[in-house]
Amino acid sequence: MTIFHEDRDIIVCLKPAGIISQSSGGTDMISLLNEHFGGGAQAYPVHRLDRETAGIMVYAKNSKAAAMLSKQAEQNQIKKRYYAVVKGVPEEKSGVLKDLLFRDKQKNKTFVVKRERKGVREASLEYEVMGENGGLSLLNILLHTGRTHQIRVQFSSRKMPLFGDGRYGGGSGNLALFAHTLEFVHPVTNEKLTFSAKPDTDSDPWNKFDI
Repeated sequence: MTIFHEDRDIIVCLKPAGIISQSSGGTDMISLLNEHFGGGAQAYPVHRLDRETAGIMVYAKNSKAAAMLSKQAEQNQIKKRYYAVVKGVPEEKSGVLKDLLFRDKQKNKTFVVKRERKGVREASLEYEVMGENGGLSLLNILLHTGRTHQIRVQFSSRKMPLFGDGRYGGGSGNLALFAHTLEFVHPVTNEKLTFSAKPDTDSDPWNKFDI
């Protein structure tokens, strides 16, 4: 676990793929961070990443900071940018995707639907194609909304599943989704903070692109 920043109120770190971002009762980011704090603080989750997704996250270290960061998250003021590798090439080199999504908690799956009804929420993101190689595309994505599995299902519904996303038709392998940039306002100092990182460019499929 790489730590980019830590002070008395927050910690910014890199969540590895395969680790749950919130409390699960086992080994997760909360237990790892609390072990790192050594009893001097407690980790409070204020946003999430899918278990299979690696990337930058911020956690609060006290309830006051947690409340203020959670408010930013609810108002979409925590900006999250992702790299994703999809199977296929978008017709447009950049654009905005908007959909209605329904989350089926029993199946742990999200679906694009055509009509609003109970449990359906609007989802929006913008993307830019950064590179193409062998039928794969590297995308830079800015989330406008933070729905569960949003990036994965929005591109899968357009016949461009993420590489390695077996749940949504992307085949086997590691999920090619990485939260590379996080922007937010410090909950106490009000300083605007930006943190960036890169995925493992030696691993497949990231090694097919110049990141």
